[in-house]
Amino acid sequence: MASMRDIKRRKVSIQSTQQITKAMKLVSTVKLQRAKRRAENSRAYFQCMYDTVTGILKKSGYIDHPYMLPNQSEKKAVVVITSNRGLAGGYNSNVTKLILNSGWRQEDVSVYSVGKKGRDTLKRHGYEIRKDLSDAIEEPLYADAMELSEELLKAFSEGEIGEIYVAYTGFKNTVSHIPTLMKLLPVDISDTAKEAYDVEGNGNGGGTAPMNYEPEDIEALDMIIPKYVTSILFGAFVQSVASENGARMQAMDSATNNAEEMIGKLELQYNRARQGHITQELTEIIGGADALD
Repeated sequence: MASMRDIKRRKVSIQSTQQITKAMKLVSTVKLQRAKRRAENSRAYFQCMYDTVTGILKKSGYIDHPYMLPNQSEKKAVVVITSNRGLAGGYNSNVTKLILNSGWRQEDVSVYSVGKKGRDTLKRHGYEIRKDLSDAIEEPLYADAMELSEELLKAFSEGEIGEIYVAYTGFKNTVSHIPTLMKLLPVDISDTAKEAYDVEGNGNGGGTAPMNYEPEDIEALDMIIPKYVTSILFGAFVQSVASENGARMQAMDSATNNAEEMIGKLELQYNRARQGHITQELTEIIGGADALD
């Protein structure tokens, strides 16, 4: 059985850790409130942007445009959004598992890392880190998403990469965060196009009407696609920040509760050890008194 001194030292150590976890929980709670409002206010816009643009592209049929047609490259550009700090439960590992369990070959994946934790994990597993944008996740700006979008679309149009994905944690509510792997380009238009067009490319009068552009489809897509990709990336940034703070708040709350439970058990052990020590001393005193008699 551990001595009273050892139990007391362990109790003091756990109490110090508990103070840290309690402080981190409070900080995460405050940050979460601001990030939560930002994520909830922007969610409707970005979801509508995604649904609208993908719907437009699916109904557009086959357009000779660099953003619409798949190229010969096997490379997949994946924007991986994690945090720069740990102590957030499974937040970071859940995102990286989307890549590790995707079944893609490592040589076919180029990682655009937004967050140090995801960068370090994927680099350790042998993935190519094409670009590191870890600073962008601290205070996400639309300009950061626009810069990243321009680089991705340039590589896509030049045939360096064949597909664009984003891996992030969707914020549903304070306690529910959903790891998501979303494909941005190229949009899969095959099923809808078959409904809207016949083999020769003419409307077949099916249930889905073809999309017409005014003045020209090329000009419209040059404007729509960059805005679409930028908006989705920025929305992923905002939701990831809210999810990170929510996950850290839950993790620190669990750690604080566990520390409280451990302190209670140590107090019980300390009292038992103290009681045993007192009983032993009384026994020795009584035994000594009996010996004198």
